[in-house]
Amino acid sequence: MRGYKFCCDFRYLLILAAVAFIYIQMRLFATQSEYADRLAAAIEAENHCTSQTRLLIDQISQQQGRIVALEEQMKRQDQECRQLRALVQDLESKGIKKLIGNVQMPVAAVVVMACNRADYLEKTIKSILKYQISVAPKYPLFISQDGSHPDVRKLALSYDQLTYMQHLDFEPVHTERPGELIAYYKIARHYKWALDQLFYKHNFSRVIILEDDMEIAPDFFDFFEAGATLLDRDKSIMAISSWNDNGQMQFVQDPYALYRSDFFPGLGWMLSKSTWDELSPKWPKAYWDDWLRLKENHRGRQFIRPEVCRSYNFGEHGSSLGQFFKQYLEPIKLNDVQVDWKSMDLSYLLEDNYVKHFGDLVKKAKPIHGADAVLKAFNIDGDVRIQYRDQLDFEDIARQFGIFEEWKDGVPRAAYKGIVVFRYQTSRRVFLVGPDSLQQLGNEDT
Repeated sequence: MRGYKFCCDFRYLLILAAVAFIYIQMRLFATQSEYADRLAAAIEAENHCTSQTRLLIDQISQQQGRIVALEEQMKRQDQECRQLRALVQDLESKGIKKLIGNVQMPVAAVVVMACNRADYLEKTIKSILKYQISVAPKYPLFISQDGSHPDVRKLALSYDQLTYMQHLDFEPVHTERPGELIAYYKIARHYKWALDQLFYKHNFSRVIILEDDMEIAPDFFDFFEAGATLLDRDKSIMAISSWNDNGQMQFVQDPYALYRSDFFPGLGWMLSKSTWDELSPKWPKAYWDDWLRLKENHRGRQFIRPEVCRSYNFGEHGSSLGQFFKQYLEPIKLNDVQVDWKSMDLSYLLEDNYVKHFGDLVKKAKPIHGADAVLKAFNIDGDVRIQYRDQLDFEDIARQFGIFEEWKDGVPRAAYKGIVVFRYQTSRRVFLVGPDSLQQLGNEDT
């Protein structure tokens, strides 16, 4: 009986133990499930946190790039401000402002475009002041420096007779074609800035542009004063130039002769504010002089040029790397005759008069045909004309005489209606006549 009771108690204990075991297992399973859910939530939260962290890192990187760019911009602006403050102090100490304040109704401002050639600039300034001092109220003189070359700046500020301007451009230059010189882009920027300053800030009605490697003739300013009258009277004249591309000693003689040309000469030229109003908004990024020679920009307007140059370019070393210097620039004749331009009647240069005036000169010239044009021209007294068929034919004839062969946008250098005129050996004029030039002059029957 006791054995039976003991067996029943043992079974009861086993049942209790089994129930306890099952309960514990259920609790463990519930706990594991809860921990698994928490772990999944934690992993998801960690992934989200990692994603947010990466996003923040990207944003921080972008902000750091912007901060670096802003810091560089601030450095450039600080440098510019320091230079401008120093410049203002120098100008105030010299009292240069009174030079402009006392000028009334000038003919034109004269600006010399400079950069980093102090020795050239000094020679140019001395040449200008030699003739400008007596007419300074009519022709206030400016030096516009591109950049901060210290010797150029010091030299310009050493003259009380002129006003110094400084163009500080820290924007990077991006050329449009591989291999292009950055200098031509910087020059174009400088020209636009300087002309905007003179026309819009100082409100001049005309500006004469020179470069830092040029000398001028004794009648340079009288020549441009006469040219200013033409510029005002005849809106078909785009600019007045003191330069003749074919102005070498062997090709010129008459210091009184002036011509119209469809080709922009440059190298000492004057334009009006109304013309700049048109050009400034569309000014090119580079090669501004060739840009002015495009028909779409000069739009049929012409340029007045002398036979004998009123400016001389001595700049063998510069941005153009001395291109053409020995052959075309060094032999240029600088006028040494004091012409009384005020007493001369220049009405023949007005558009309506000039076609007949120039056409009569061409009509009177004796025509030359066939080969050996140079020899035939030499053996004929008086003016001669030679017809060329096309550009290649023109270049061949020009090469024989030694004048410029170059064309721009269908126009030979120094040409008027396709006709290039120059002296040859004596006072005889040689007219190289294009295939339709006579028709343009109304001389079809010649």
